[in-house]
Amino acid sequence: MTAPEAPGENDSAPSGSQDTGPGTPLAAPEGQPPSEVEERLMDAKSRMDWGAYLDVLADTDLFFALPRALADEGRTVFTREWRPEIQAQCLVVYTTAMLPPPVEDPVFRYGSLGRLAEVWDRNDPPWLAVNPGSPCEAYFPASRAYCALWAEHAARAPAADTPRVLTLRTGGPHSGPVARGLACGALLCATNHSYWNAVHWHGTGYPAERRRLEEWWGVTTREKWREYVEELLRMEMSSPVWDFVLGARRSMARDFGGHVDTEQWKQTVERVMWRRATEVEITPEGVTVPEGPDEDELRSHVEGVKRLIGRIVRYEKRFRADGLLPEGRFVRSVAAWDLGRASKMARWGLGARFCSPQEMEDAVVRAGRVSMLEHTSWEDFSAGYILGRCLHFDEEEFGSWYADMLAAHEVLMSDPESPWRTIPFR
Repeated sequence: MTAPEAPGENDSAPSGSQDTGPGTPLAAPEGQPPSEVEERLMDAKSRMDWGAYLDVLADTDLFFALPRALADEGRTVFTREWRPEIQAQCLVVYTTAMLPPPVEDPVFRYGSLGRLAEVWDRNDPPWLAVNPGSPCEAYFPASRAYCALWAEHAARAPAADTPRVLTLRTGGPHSGPVARGLACGALLCATNHSYWNAVHWHGTGYPAERRRLEEWWGVTTREKWREYVEELLRMEMSSPVWDFVLGARRSMARDFGGHVDTEQWKQTVERVMWRRATEVEITPEGVTVPEGPDEDELRSHVEGVKRLIGRIVRYEKRFRADGLLPEGRFVRSVAAWDLGRASKMARWGLGARFCSPQEMEDAVVRAGRVSMLEHTSWEDFSAGYILGRCLHFDEEEFGSWYADMLAAHEVLMSDPESPWRTIPFR
């Protein structure tokens, strides 16, 4: 058995099966299924339509437990668990909404039905158990013939290429400070097809969450994670120049009744930059002129800021054409770019075991609280987040860095279950 593949990864670490004895099943959810996935599994099971059941499995994420020590070594095993229901050893897999709260050990690893079918061999457990102990549980023999059947269902699974709003019906908040803070990360949740209100965050599994933080952020320790969360919550991660130019326009809009001419905006920013560079300071030692860039450097900085204003104006024009901004409106702040990422960084830290569930909740609550101070609505928050993302990544190409967020924005503003329609911004 080779290691199952996480989304966007190709892990060829050595692996094998391990017999660890009886496992502890999850408690069955009370009342309604925790998400649409489990509801569809229950419906297929009630009709004894196992083909439909496998179609649902092929179209959703699956996870299996893994000893953390092996995960930290880059190894993957199919852990055997004795299931008395069928009197056999099984590999137990869970759908996302059925995963237990994260603990230090064991951790969980992603493994799609198609990938499981591909890597299963004769040394692995003879049965696959799906969500045991719940109303949607099912057991499948794992012979090569059955693995071939799983592969057929996986091949027919639709491509997950459009944003979706996924909501936990149970096991996640729908209102209140925690829900509002989680909703600040909804753009990425919709794009990545993750539950926006999941507080028991596993993401794409412990190994993949660790890789995500290391490859994209350079985070490999709890200390670095804490440092970055604080920077994001204080809105110190993005460029201060962006806030400077947008703040100048906000002040001008208040002074001039709303509309700000682009050339006037550039001239005002230029005057402020030259004045700040030549202002004197009065100290106990007398009047001094602070050291700063020489005239040529300052002139270069001014021209750079003017180009930034031009980029912002062109992005806003596109935003209005695409419905991100109402006609005549502009982006007030890009604070959402940091605060939205803070909401997600908190969850990534939990998935990577760099923080406790309480630390995660504290961080998302702060993200929601600060967002209410910096923005006026979910529409305003979204426009600020997307502008920050585009200024950081897009280079006016209007490629996937922009298009993915536009599609996520549209579904979040239209889906009746979207937190941006069910949770008041303030």
